[in-house]
Amino acid sequence: MDYGDSVQKVLLRKIRKAEQDLLQLKLDYCRFVFGLTHRARVVSGGEVYLVRSVDVDSMKHTEEGGFSKPAISGVSVNQTEAQDSIQLGTDWELETVAEQSAVK
Repeated sequence: MDYGDSVQKVLLRKIRKAEQDLLQLKLDYCRFVFGLTHRARVVSGGEVYLVRSVDVDSMKHTEEGGFSKPAISGVSVNQTEAQDSIQLGTDWELETVAEQSAVK
């Protein structure tokens, strides 16, 4: 193995590690800033959904220096059968405690 191949392997390893770290940081940002966790309840189009996935790649830089809300997918809480996730995009709000109480 020559020097060039060795340097390339080291750099690729560092890039992959940095990408994994960035992904985790964006997920942490979603959790602490937007309140999103796996299985969080959100309201979109007047219906309540359980979050199944968060697309951190959809987050954009804002003028204030933060990030925009990510696109998410989820399943309706009203469905009792297993169903596929629905793409909700960025048009969602975290369900409030008052909304949760009204549903019960």
